[in-house]
Amino acid sequence: MTTVRDVPQRNRFEIDLDGEVVGFTQYQRADGTIAFLHTEIDPVHEGAGLGGALVAVALDVARQEGARVLPFCPFVRSYLQHHLEHLDLVPEERRTAFGLKADG
Repeated sequence: MTTVRDVPQRNRFEIDLDGEVVGFTQYQRADGTIAFLHTEIDPVHEGAGLGGALVAVALDVARQEGARVLPFCPFVRSYLQHHLEHLDLVPEERRTAFGLKADG
């Protein structure tokens, strides 16, 4: 079973698989913005969809908080480009700088 949780003392969201931390996405929060910096999944678990599950929850939390998202992390940027339902979290004026566009 997987669980994603925010661990603010570490500035990251972590994903657990059967009680073991197998990945995280590092962030910085400031002024209603969450800047995602780096995402990492244990190589043993790569390709199992855990990174996507992790980022999906992190973006859902951002939405619940009303936070803007700055996807400096290439994995988060790629996720956003393939899941356009979350693209509105990135300020429109910043999307081009991150290489994001609504038409995929």
